[in-house]
Amino acid sequence: MTENANPVIRSEPESDAAAESLERMDRVLDAAGELLVRWGYRRVTIEDVADRAGIGKGTVYLHFPTKEALFLTVLLRGYRSVVGGIVERMRADPLEVLPGRMTRSLFVALLADPVARPIYFGDTELLGRLAKEATNTLGPLRERGQELNRSHFQLLRDAGLLRTDRTLAEQHYLLQAVGAGFWFLEGFELPSAPADPAARAELQEYALVAALEPAVRPEPTVELAETVARLYESLIDVIDEEWRRRVRRPDAPEERIR
Repeated sequence: MTENANPVIRSEPESDAAAESLERMDRVLDAAGELLVRWGYRRVTIEDVADRAGIGKGTVYLHFPTKEALFLTVLLRGYRSVVGGIVERMRADPLEVLPGRMTRSLFVALLADPVARPIYFGDTELLGRLAKEATNTLGPLRERGQELNRSHFQLLRDAGLLRTDRTLAEQHYLLQAVGAGFWFLEGFELPSAPADPAARAELQEYALVAALEPAVRPEPTVELAETVARLYESLIDVIDEEWRRRVRRPDAPEERIR
């Protein structure tokens, strides 16, 4: 099993028992994510997850009351990883606030993450019966993400980083259309599609720069990047709250279980 790059939330110092519980939960979520991608929701059982994580089935149920709760937590963790990556990249490089660069980096990151990719795009074949509940759970979070994205664009317009010959709503539509179009190419390899995923990512950036950015623009500032990053970071807080509602912490104080 690969080392988990998106561990369970740790917001305060843990006792040895609580730290062990969190590490065990990480292993369960890693195993569930791997099996979900490999077999799909319908075929995976709690026993499969327990075997893959190297623990007993009863231990899985200590943390997750049902199979649905377990896999919804996998979805939430995957979505958190996507949003967290956007925030980290913006803080590391202010150019990441630009729609073209942001979309290019997201495309590359999702190609490299076999769990987050189908989760982010709501692969109904993979999710099976979980798809409806996933829509109910992730739908409001994604709507919140779209609201933040529009606020992000308004900040860019105010800073002279986006053109103003189209409305904010039209520009937001262009962002979604370009991104969706290139993911279509991932599923259906057209003869004209570049073989190299990095080349497809570069074309996304090229299209969005041409459609959205002025011919001459200032450089994004560190201050602007931090403001935009905090917008998306607020979504992580909402995801974390949703996550905590679904996870049992049998060895944590009662007041920490939400």
